[in-house]
Amino acid sequence: MSDGADLPLSGIAVVELGHIVAGPFCALLLADLGADVIKVEHPDGGDAIRESSPLGNSSFNYVNRNKRSVTLDLKSDAGAAVFGELLADADVLVENFAPGTAERLGIGYDDLREAHPSLVYCSIKGFNPGPYERYPALDPVAEALSGLMSVTGHPGQPPVRSGTSIADMAASFYGAIAVLGALRRRDATGEGGKVTAPLFESTVALMGYWLSFAQAYDETPGPLGASHPNWAPYDVFRTDDDEWVFVGPSSQRQWVAMCEALGLDLHRDERFETLVGRREHAEALTELLRDALRGFDARTLVETLREAGVPVAPVNDAGDVAADPHLAATDALAEVTTAEGRRRTVRVPRFPVRASGFERVDSADPPRLGEHTDEVLASLGYSSEEIEAMRDRGAV
Repeated sequence: MSDGADLPLSGIAVVELGHIVAGPFCALLLADLGADVIKVEHPDGGDAIRESSPLGNSSFNYVNRNKRSVTLDLKSDAGAAVFGELLADADVLVENFAPGTAERLGIGYDDLREAHPSLVYCSIKGFNPGPYERYPALDPVAEALSGLMSVTGHPGQPPVRSGTSIADMAASFYGAIAVLGALRRRDATGEGGKVTAPLFESTVALMGYWLSFAQAYDETPGPLGASHPNWAPYDVFRTDDDEWVFVGPSSQRQWVAMCEALGLDLHRDERFETLVGRREHAEALTELLRDALRGFDARTLVETLREAGVPVAPVNDAGDVAADPHLAATDALAEVTTAEGRRRTVRVPRFPVRASGFERVDSADPPRLGEHTDEVLASLGYSSEEIEAMRDRGAV
């Protein structure tokens, strides 16, 4: 565990103007690398998903740990003045307002670059500048436009979105990576710059090999379910105890090992002897395996195939994941007390990457709205009387 002092971004100050998932998750990635993230929220309600719904509250509690919350009305003179002082000490600003909002508030990149030439300004938007840039965007919009939705789900059924906010998070990841690159450049030149991380183009990047396939082979992929056309068998199967298990041998050795471990003779069937044959007869093979694997309970099937070195996994639900023994043993989940919704201690994912040279930061609870306003303003030199006066005027 680390207190943050030895982390790569220790000493880096981030001001976040984020809401919902994309902006806050980008800033969380920087916080997990040691940055001091100050989340600036409007005094009247703050982040749009605070106290919005059980799922909204849960999203907030996850993506806003390891931050401090300050309330400012950026439309007020006093709030704008405080914000300017925060930026004077900041290395990075992260925002995911709707297009044009930051500019209307006078805090767009062009508004700030002269006064803060070393600031790295990260703007997470639906689209890069171009024909779509003013269109409203949400995670499912990017999933639909990128083609991701077209390969998710099952043949003959309507397209479905991913079960998590994959487009928001893809933009967050690319945004955080670009911020690190911009900080590296600033170290060399002294100049900050603007980073735009788009939901649409970031999700298209995740679809890269399908785009390559469609153009090279003149074939458009359809919904895949849990399968993949390059491998067979490669799917989820229902077991005797009505659980679902993914089974996916991805080499000839694994295919033979699977059949031998389960007492099957399918590897001796001439249709299924080679991967090419298994792909050509994938439907028949899958049906045979559905019948055969119904004879196993999930635990036995998983343990048997793991022992044989075959890729296999139970299809866990969120409750199963929270109680996963490997995640417990590897300290992958942090305990935090929720700021929104039910006041409970919950386990949420920590920064998953391990690195030599530094430990992962200890996780702090997500902040209550404005929890650190007085603390931060006092550090800027404001007296308690001045802070209360601003609070009375609704500026903080």
